[in-house]
Parts: sequence; C-alpha cells; structure tokens
Amino acid sequence: MGVFVVGGAVRDALMGQSVNDRDWVVVGSTPEAMTALGFTPVGKDFPVFLHPQTREEYALARTERKTARGYKGFAVQADPSVTLEEDLARRDLTVNAMAVPEALAHAAHDAWAGQIVDPYNGQRDLQAKVLRHVTHAFAEDPVRILRVARFAARFADFSVADDTMALMRHMVDNGEADHLVPERVWQELARGLMSEKPSRMFEVLRECGALKALLPELERLWGVPQRPEYHPEIDTGLHMMLVMDMAARLNMPLAVRVACLMHDLGKGTTPADVLPRHIGHEGRSVKLLQKVCERLRVPTDCKELAEVVAREHGNIHRSGELNAEAVVRLLERCDAIRQPERFAQVLQACECDARGRQGFEEAAYPQAARLLQAQKAALSVETAPIAQAAAAQGLKGPQIGEQISKARVKAVAASL
Repeated sequence: MGVFVVGGAVRDALMGQSVNDRDWVVVGSTPEAMTALGFTPVGKDFPVFLHPQTREEYALARTERKTARGYKGFAVQADPSVTLEEDLARRDLTVNAMAVPEALAHAAHDAWAGQIVDPYNGQRDLQAKVLRHVTHAFAEDPVRILRVARFAARFADFSVADDTMALMRHMVDNGEADHLVPERVWQELARGLMSEKPSRMFEVLRECGALKALLPELERLWGVPQRPEYHPEIDTGLHMMLVMDMAARLNMPLAVRVACLMHDLGKGTTPADVLPRHIGHEGRSVKLLQKVCERLRVPTDCKELAEVVAREHGNIHRSGELNAEAVVRLLERCDAIRQPERFAQVLQACECDARGRQGFEEAAYPQAARLLQAQKAALSVETAPIAQAAAAQGLKGPQIGEQISKARVKAVAASL
C-alpha cells in the first residue's frame, strides 16, 4: 500500500503558499483493508475514508468513466490495480496532478527534489504560470470548465493554455455546459467570486463561450454603452468587472459580491433607442436576478441582498441630495431598521459599484457614512412609548406607523 499527498496541497507548497488541507490517495488497497486499519468510510459515490487520528480524507486510487452528461454521470473503478499515474490522469489540470510520498508530505518542499510524482509536467506549467488540462478525459466533465475559470481568478497571473481553451470551446459548442448541475455551477462560481481577481473567471468563461450558456443575463452586458460622464469606461460589461475586482480588493463577503455581480443586469435589456441612458434598469435587474438565483439555487441571503442593491443603488448613490424624510423612506425600503447588519452590506455593495469605474478607484464614498449615521439615529427612536401614546389617542395600525416615522424623521434630521 502506498500513500501520497496529491493535488492542491502539492501545488500550493511549491508556490510557497500555506497548506491548510491535504488530500491523500492510497494505492494498492481495498475498502476492507482501510476499514481494518481503523479508517471510517464516508464516500457514497467515491471510496473515501477518514483517518482514525487526523480525520483527514484518504481516497483509494481510482479511475472514472463517463456514463452520461452532467457531473453525476460517472462510473468509478477503485481497486488495488489502479496506479497512481492512472489516478492523476483523471484530474483536471497538470498543476493539480502531482503527488508526494507520505513520508515527505510534511517536510519543506525543497526536500521534495526528485521525489515528486509528476507524470504530466505540472511543475513545468507551474513555473510557466499556465493552466493546462491533463488529458482529453478533461472533456468528460463540464464542471472542469468552471474550475479552470475559477483557478484563473485565484491565480490571476496564470494564463490558460491555448489547447485547453480550444478544448473548452469544443465542449461548449457540443452543449456540455448546458447539462451542468446547478448546485455545482453555483459552488464553483461562489469560489471564483471569492478569489483574488473575480473578473478573470468571467473573462475565461466568455472566451470559451460558457458564460453565454450559464449566465446569458451577464454575457449580454458587454457592448452595452453607458453615459460617459458617469461611466468613463462606457462598456457595461467592463464596468461589472471593475466592480467585481473592487469587491475583491475591499475583501467583501460573498453576499456583497453576488449583489455586485447582479446589480446592473437590467442594463442588458435597455431598448437600443434610449441608450446610453438606462431608465428603469433597476426594476429590470431585480426581475432578472431573481430568475438567475432560482436557476442556480443561490442562497436566500445572497438573493435578498442582491434584490435590495439592484433596486436601490441609484437612490443610495444620490442620497446626499435627500432630506431627512426621503432618507427615512430609503431606510424603510431597504429594511434598514429591522436588518441593520444587512443594510451595512447594501452600502458596501454600493461603494464597490461607485468605485468600480474607470478613474474612480480611489474615490471616497461619503454616502455610506451619512446613511449609517441616519440609520443610527432612526434606530435610537424608542417606538414603544410612541405606539402607546398613539394608541391612547385612538390611533391604529398605519396611523401609529406614521407617528413612528415622523419621530424617526425628526431624529434623522437632527443627525444630518
């Protein structure tokens, strides 16, 4: 039985990055032998086991054979005859298809010289900063298109090999991207959104044609003009990428990045005769993002934040011009009183939008501080005494709410 650390742990160590998780492959063993050694089986589709002490995952070396379109259509063969090289051959990229013997796994990577199992020249591609598929078996799993794009976002200075890009285009042309499981699409997109340079993920997906298949609502933004006095970059697709990279630069959480991604989808459906203006794009954006979120099974918190940002980002940008009464109405529409933490994220997304413009990367966004100050003032209003006094006057329901709003307007006016 041979045990090797494989994949990302080897790649990251060779790149000088910290290694937090290790994937292990066991060659020449069986499920029965692993169980006898105290390993706990956890894999339903694949032969994966938890180590009795470390609880790290150990997988038996395996091969995969495509049986149907989509991620779940694979037959797995795992037996003692499967070699390490055969196991590495099923992996997506050469930089992820390297292995190191267990005895050296925790040693400094400069001690690995001559001991790295690298049948597909992953070290060469790592040095050249190239993302290249291992074998043409890559084409059997369309999820790998998303993985390449996601790795391009994580390693922003890596290029995609020409032959790999050509293979990805071929897969898209053959309709492979149309059969992806929504949950896997979302999983890879979410990881890419949280990467160092999210725009690279979308650039790669556009280049191979997969973005049009997976997110046509986003794809159609490229080539759509905006008013240059507000958007010097003009192109809406370029603006979206600037916004995404700003969200990464400011280390925003996932929900904010999703809101950034979807806030302007409606600009892709603006009638040509009114361009470069985009009247009413906010409402169209909400409807489009709701469809996207339903299609990709996007988590509810991300969807709800995106709805508020899409609907209100224009009003928030212009909020410096609003009086106290209008500010309170804006707070109420954003549900900022009941969900103060979410409102802070709404403002974060709006700041990314404002600074995700050519020449505005270092601009201040005073709207956020002003609205947070207004929110604090509105939250300071004690509603119970107001409600009791109003009820004592015979007021009910909406009338009581109106009294509370007036008190909040007064508090906000004093704070601004």
